[in-house]
Parts: sequence; structure tokens; C-alpha cells
Amino acid sequence: MKQRIEKMDLKDKTVIVRCDYNVPIYNGRIIDDTKIVASLETIRYLVKNNCKIIILSHLGKIKKEEDKLYNSLEPVSKRLKELVGREVYFSRKILDPELPKRIELMLPRDILMLENTRFLDVPNKLESNCDAQVSYFFASLADVFVMDAFASSHRAHASVVGITKYIPSCIGFSVERELASLDRFLKEPVHPFTVIMGGAKVEDKLDLIETMLPKCDYLLLAGGLANSFLKALNFNIGSSLATESPKTIEKLKQIMLKYRNKLMLPLDAIVGSTYDEHYTRYKRINEIGDNEVILDVGVKTLEKYKTAIKVSQTIFLNGTMGRYEDNRYSNGTKELFNTLKNADATIVVGGGDSVSAVKNMGFVGDFTYLSVGGGATLEYLTKGHLIGIDSIKEEEIEVLDV
Repeated sequence: MKQRIEKMDLKDKTVIVRCDYNVPIYNGRIIDDTKIVASLETIRYLVKNNCKIIILSHLGKIKKEEDKLYNSLEPVSKRLKELVGREVYFSRKILDPELPKRIELMLPRDILMLENTRFLDVPNKLESNCDAQVSYFFASLADVFVMDAFASSHRAHASVVGITKYIPSCIGFSVERELASLDRFLKEPVHPFTVIMGGAKVEDKLDLIETMLPKCDYLLLAGGLANSFLKALNFNIGSSLATESPKTIEKLKQIMLKYRNKLMLPLDAIVGSTYDEHYTRYKRINEIGDNEVILDVGVKTLEKYKTAIKVSQTIFLNGTMGRYEDNRYSNGTKELFNTLKNADATIVVGGGDSVSAVKNMGFVGDFTYLSVGGGATLEYLTKGHLIGIDSIKEEEIEVLDV
């Protein structure tokens, strides 16, 4: 067990917390504050312990100077203030020489959020390359580091891994909850165990597919993943998204041969067209035209997938059935969620698109657990560990004299 926040001596300490505040923001307004809410238990615990609290997080992808205009954490600081019911101060400067003095003047229970750590990536990738000086500067601001950003724990960044080299570190309640839930539900799942996967690039999820297939009883595929498998079976998938790699196609053939009794692929689809944005048709998989694009699964596919879901005791969902953001192609995902909602099974949803679809379609509360980890969740399930968690020392176990 990694060192946990509740086992640390934090009373009256200055604590720096790595949160995951990579939230969707549109026109300065936060669309979904789930990740902010997930951090409240840790922050309130630190307030209760009379700590000075410094918060680090990233937001969005910062590739060029202009990206900074749309990815400031200032709106997040304002929303956190509303949720936590305390003043949250904001620093637009990250590596400011005056920052230690500002922290020294903070009162116990004060909260200070620093600007987006990935602003340091332009121009020299100081955050992403785990720059030693940046890591040491972050560590110098506090007595203890709390890692509470599970979704960033697969990144070897200065604010995730580098900082742990210089000060005592532990995991926060959000990370602890994610690890415990994933281990409990998916490490040794109750069988029959079904995995449902959608997504764009099969190469991105090939390792996860190969990890899950020996463990699961059924693997149901959709989206670009299913398209690539169908292409490997020589179906005409038209202009649908699929792998172009002969090496990957050969790998998929080997997987299907080895696990043919576990794999389920679409029987029919809702398609669009490359030449007419208003074109929408129902097609069987063997009827797809050259200019057609598979954008959702059809009713026969859903009926087939229901047979596996009906007998399952544990289900892991990663991805959607199609382009759910477009109402014309949302039915497959919505009907799948309805089926899962009524299933007598433990259901874990992991991955950004699938969790977002669950929320947008109104199914929050209908499933056992929603993992906010995204890529970190998939990497943890594939590799069994994460670099940002590995960097935290193990908890010391007391040995009692008998």
C-alpha cells in the first residue's frame, strides 16, 4: 500500500497538492466540474488539519504560446472557491521568485492555486520533461506533497514524479479511491466478465485488448476498433476509420483466431457518407459501400451484445458505440447504456469518452463506478502500475510485539 494521506503527520504543515483539474471549459465557463468535486475530500481534510494548501494542476494541451490564452486555471480557482466555501487565491506566475514569500505570509487553511503547470512546456517542455530545477522549486514550497491526480499518474512530469524526489509524499483520497475501486472490481472480476470497447485507433488499445482477452469471457467491440477487425476479416468497411498497418491487420487476425469464441463484432451499422453530410442509412455489415462511413451500431448488433451482457456478473466499458455526440448516431450508445442500467452486474466505466457519454446522456448513478482516469485507467489495467504512483513510497507497516 502506498503512503496514504490519512497516515501522514500534516497538522499545521504547508502541503502542495497535485490535482486533476483538466476540465472542459467553454467561453470561460466550466462545463463539467466532476474532477474538481473529486478533489474536495482531500482539500477539506487538509483544511481540517490547519494546513496551508498549494494546488498544482494542468489544463489542456499547451503546444504554443497562443494555447495559454484558452487554458488558464483561473476559472477553476473560482469554481473551487464556490465548492469548498473558502477563498482560493490564484497566482498567474508559476516559477515566481516571490512565491515562497507569498506562501510564508499565508495563514493556516489558506488555499493558493498556481497557474497551469503545462504553461512551463512553452518553449522548453520543463513540466513534461520533468525538469529537475522545476521539480525542486515545487518541492521547496511545501513540507509534504499529496498526489491526488489519478488521471495524470501515468505521466512522468515535474509536478507528478519530479517533486516526490525532494519531499515526503503520499496519495490523496481521490487516487486512493481509484486504485481501490479498479483493484476491487477488475483485478479479479466475478465471472462471467465482459469487456465492451469502442474507440478510434486500434493501435492505441491493442495492449489493453491483449491484456483483457485472457481475463474476460466476452469482448464486444465497436467504433474504429471493430472496423479494424472487420477489415482484417476482408469486409468492405468503405471509408470508415480503421488501421492502415499490414502488421496490425496480421496481429488482429491472430487475435481473432486465438479468441474467436470471446470476440463479438457488429452485424449491422448506421452509416454516413463522404460526399453527403445529410446521408444516413441502415446497412448490414456486408452491404457497406465504398463511400460510406460506419458511425454507429445497428439493432442486430445490440441484440447480439445483449446476450453477453445478460449473463455477465462484471462488465467493464471503455468507449462508445459510435459518434454519440451527433444525435443521428447516438442511439447505439444510448441503448447500450439502457441495457447496462438494467443488467444484474457490477459495471465499471473507464475512459474519457465513455464517462462523458454517461454524463451527457443522463446515466450518472446507474453504474457501479465511473473512473475519471482516462488514459491512466487503461494503462493501469494494462501494466498493473503507474509511474506517478510508483514514485510514492510504500506505507510503513507497524510490527506488533507478541
